[in-house]
Amino acid sequence: MKKIAVCIIFFFVLFGCKEKFNTKIPSPATGYLVVEGFISSGQSATEIMLTRSVKLYDSVDVIPEHNAVVNIESETNELFPLSETGSGVYTSDILSLDDAKKYRLQIRTQDNKEYLSDFATFKKTPDIDSISWIRDDNGVKIYINTHDPTNNTRYYHWKFEETWEFHSTYNSSLIYIRDQNFNPSGVTYRNVSQAPDTTIFKCWKTVNSTNITIGSSEKLSKDVIYLPLVSIEPASVELSVLYSINVRQYALSHEAYIFFQKVKKNTESLGSIFDAQPSDLQGNIHCVTDPSEIVVGYIDISEEKIKRIFINNSELPGWGYSQGCVQTILDNQPDSILKYGVGLSPMVPTALGPFGVIVKFSATPDQNCIDCTLKGTNMRPSFWP
Repeated sequence: MKKIAVCIIFFFVLFGCKEKFNTKIPSPATGYLVVEGFISSGQSATEIMLTRSVKLYDSVDVIPEHNAVVNIESETNELFPLSETGSGVYTSDILSLDDAKKYRLQIRTQDNKEYLSDFATFKKTPDIDSISWIRDDNGVKIYINTHDPTNNTRYYHWKFEETWEFHSTYNSSLIYIRDQNFNPSGVTYRNVSQAPDTTIFKCWKTVNSTNITIGSSEKLSKDVIYLPLVSIEPASVELSVLYSINVRQYALSHEAYIFFQKVKKNTESLGSIFDAQPSDLQGNIHCVTDPSEIVVGYIDISEEKIKRIFINNSELPGWGYSQGCVQTILDNQPDSILKYGVGLSPMVPTALGPFGVIVKFSATPDQNCIDCTLKGTNMRPSFWP
């Protein structure tokens, strides 16, 4: 009985006394400035994202900071400007910074507030040795492999973009003919050639990494990294045709690693009474205009190293991707189409009469099954083989 009583009490403590949480931390109406990115030296341009924090109950996820003046500043007062190339994204030219100098980020927002990061020194990033993958009962897991023979790096950060080609389940060469009330009354060919519309059959989709991926070899005798980056579930669309992952690797200072470790815990590990509690996310960026203002972010100087791999569906026998599409056969007659074809998407003829007249045709209730552009783009990426 004692065990039952303890369980009941525990249940009510967890679920019986829920109240709306209102944080006591004051927040400006415009939100706190959030600064993401690295000062890059070498073969890649510096890309900095400026956004504003949002309240827990806000309906938007991101508020971009537009029209800011952003510069990289050296300790000898040289300035390297960044321009806004996206929604809150500021990009520089490709820079070869002096390894012997320190640099920082300088930001002036529309409300004339100035923000500066601490001066930082350049960290050389070792090459990515390889990106490998393993298939098991849980799908495919992709790993990063790197090392620093000088044992000087120790702290790493990775970002990546995944791109995959996918196809519609069915070809479509037909569209509906509609009457004056816009009801379907028959079908005709999409193209004069009567060939299937290939522009809606083959597509691509690209997604950027959202989780913070960091690693350290500080507890190892050698600076060697072998860590999982991505897990792809069995029979998923990503590996249905051809998949690519492009990994960007950065060396971190110890201070930057600690900062990103805190951010990772705060954003990915909270949600139960057993998780780590939120910690201060203030990094090395400060508001010069108002020193009491909180700024979220950490700016390090690092060389970017990039590596891409492809995985072909032919390397994964029995992958088993299916869109779950079904089709039905309809008579190409107004009454039949009005009764059975409303809400269906026509595909291809299944029976032809004299002079090539379409007598019957196939159709599917899910337009995604014939039009891949509803879930991606039909613009082939420049790097695609």
